[in-house]
Amino acid sequence: MDKPTFNGAVLLEAYHWGTAPEGLATRRQLRALGLRPAGQEPIILRCRPCGYWPGRVCTRPTYLYRIDRAKPVRSMTLAQERALDRAMEARTRCPKCRRRYHHCLPLRTLGSCLECHDGTPADPATYIASAPRHGLAA
Repeated sequence: MDKPTFNGAVLLEAYHWGTAPEGLATRRQLRALGLRPAGQEPIILRCRPCGYWPGRVCTRPTYLYRIDRAKPVRSMTLAQERALDRAMEARTRCPKCRRRYHHCLPLRTLGSCLECHDGTPADPATYIASAPRHGLAA
């Protein structure tokens, strides 16, 4: 007898929270092992109602992948690395003082770092001062 499917994925029986069958892992667990799903169809597990939360309905099933079919994570290309660095620079560089911080700035709410916004002094250990631009008068 074939197992039931849901959107092309195999649907397993219901389970108790945290008790997935051996040999299966989520995407995050695969990534922690240095693996990727490699195009395999996910196996879906649904929560079984428990005595602690009898009225709880599982609206988000768990997508699991077979570890033996997973492949190693591909290494990032130079172009991908450059694009990731530019994206992170946009989130960590203050548009006013041009300092690049070691953390993401609240640009949506404040529009700049705290020092430029309200004068709160920034610890010099939290940012990298921008290099002076060549050819521009200071």
